[in-house]
Amino acid sequence: MFTGIVEAQHKIIKITKEGSNTHFCFSGDMTPELKIDQSISHNGICLTVTNIDLESSRYEVTAIKETLDKTNAGAWQLNDEINIERCLPASGRFDGHMVQGHVDGVGLIDEIHDSNGSRMVFISHPATAGMTVPKGSITINGISLTVVDSFTDAFSVAIIPYTWDHTTFKNAKQGDMVNLEFDIVGKYVQKIMMTKNEILPPGI
Repeated sequence: MFTGIVEAQHKIIKITKEGSNTHFCFSGDMTPELKIDQSISHNGICLTVTNIDLESSRYEVTAIKETLDKTNAGAWQLNDEINIERCLPASGRFDGHMVQGHVDGVGLIDEIHDSNGSRMVFISHPATAGMTVPKGSITINGISLTVVDSFTDAFSVAIIPYTWDHTTFKNAKQGDMVNLEFDIVGKYVQKIMMTKNEILPPGI
């Protein structure tokens, strides 16, 4: 379980393909605090640490074909910076919201506007990927944010300068593909309503 509060950005220093899998090697200051088998959020994707080299502050994770196909991990390149968050400890605080690290799909950054200091970002996504509500929670590349405007296939978020400067948003541009995880409570409500509509006659 994660909260969407990014702890650091780590850089991809090596990419190795093995069959349908891809191994990503990262370098970052948090490496000495990691351990093998630990689940780490990388741009909102829960990936397992498979190897660590403490001398060079490097570690490795593996993304399977399913992950590569359904997230933006398939487009990651050398020297890309990725948002990192460790799992929430039992004694931790929910400073963001409940995040599983299970990406529902990808969206596209359609617009970025400077709003007198903060920034307003508009993101489109397939209508089938999930739903948002105004003032609800959304995870973008592992970052917990609050929805401002909500539509069937799009939404907007307002980002304060600190979040912009201390996450990968600082490099964001129009047309970028981002990982989206919709609010887990909303997903359960949506599933219940869909099941109700399938079982009960119209009007019930």
